[in-house]
Amino acid sequence: MVALVQTVAYLGLEARGVEVQCQIAPRLPRFNVVGLPDKAVKESQERVHAALAAMGLSLPPKRITINLSPADLPKEGSHYDLPIALALLAAMGVTDTEQLQDFIAVGELSLDGRIIASPGVLLAALHASGQDKGLICPAAQGTEARWASGIPILAAPNLVSLLNHLKGTQQLAEPEPGVAQEPGFGPDLKQVKGQESAKRALEIAAAGGHNLLMIGPPGAGKSLLASCLPGILPRLTSAEALGIM
Repeated sequence: MVALVQTVAYLGLEARGVEVQCQIAPRLPRFNVVGLPDKAVKESQERVHAALAAMGLSLPPKRITINLSPADLPKEGSHYDLPIALALLAAMGVTDTEQLQDFIAVGELSLDGRIIASPGVLLAALHASGQDKGLICPAAQGTEARWASGIPILAAPNLVSLLNHLKGTQQLAEPEPGVAQEPGFGPDLKQVKGQESAKRALEIAAAGGHNLLMIGPPGAGKSLLASCLPGILPRLTSAEALGIM
């Protein structure tokens, strides 16, 4: 039996889909991770082993093979810990593989089974939204992931609570979107005396989303007027803020 869990690989500001495949075969005991993993990904087997031991589970004395597909795409980072652990648990029969098909999982594991924050959760949430899937992520990053869209978010503090939620014996709280800090704007446009034509040009550019080019001699007030522009721009929606990220 091969258990499958979906995750992502980060390429700059782009998230690419990665399928974590786990097979447990009756051969000499060994734990292999293949599919162009870097050092951090290869070390995930030790973190996964320790996290399962903290839950009271032991690895079966068989050949465990984890394949990160596509195999020609380099895999970097510690966020593969959680999907590898879930794929292994599914192959062991601890959790249901079908429940995991509708989710993308990212997160680093600690040795005691906690799911700790890893970079790139927002990118993973955006990718999951585009694939019409939910996201399994660390509890500390649930508010960040909620910014993506209305996709299901399972923000779990540890593996035990995540497994209990999947089994229906515990309910994880739905995270709320994080609150962005109000930006500190510069000078107010109403404090600028004169320059009526320039101020009208700023208002038109802000209202219509037009480009603006200021030309004039030094001391004419170009820099002051430009510093006033953010104060009259409309507030960004969540989708607009993500689009210019």
